Amino acid sequence: MKKTFYLLIPFFILTKIAVAQSADEKKIAENITAFTKAMVDADSIVLKNLTANDLSYGHSSGKIENKNQFIDGVISGPDFLSIDITDQTIQVTGNIAIVRHKFFAKLMRDGKPDEARIGLMQIWQKQKDKWKLLARQAFKL
Repeated sequence: MKKTFYLLIPFFILTKIAVAQSADEKKIAENITAFTKAMVDADSIVLKNLTANDLSYGHSSGKIENKNQFIDGVISGPDFLSIDITDQTIQVTGNIAIVRHKFFAKLMRDGKPDEARIGLMQIWQKQKDKWKLLARQAFKL
C-alpha cells in the first residue's frame, strides 16, 4: 500500500500542475476576450486594467507604442466595429504566457469602412495574481 502511495505522488503533482496551467490559460483567454471587447467599446478603464505599465505595443506597420499611447490610439483612432480572433494558442511558462492568434477587424477609418487582417503574438505576465498584457507584436499575414 505504501509503495502504491509513493508511486502515485508524481501523478498527483503533475495533475495539480496541469490543472493550474489550465486555470491560467482560461483566465488569459478571458482577458483576451475582455481586451478585444474593450477595443471595440473604446473602454480605457478596462484597457488600463488589462495592460502592464511597461507595455510595448507593436503594430504591423512597425510603429511601437507604450501603454498611454496605445490607449489614446484606441480612444481617438479608428472606430472598431468588430474584432474576431481565430487560431488562438496559449502557452504558459511560469508567470509568462505566449499567446498567438489571427486578428480580423472591421472598422471605420476617417469615415470609411476598412478591415485589418493581421497575426499577433502577445506576452502576458502574471503580476500580483493578475494577468496583464506586457507586449504585443502584430505582423502581416
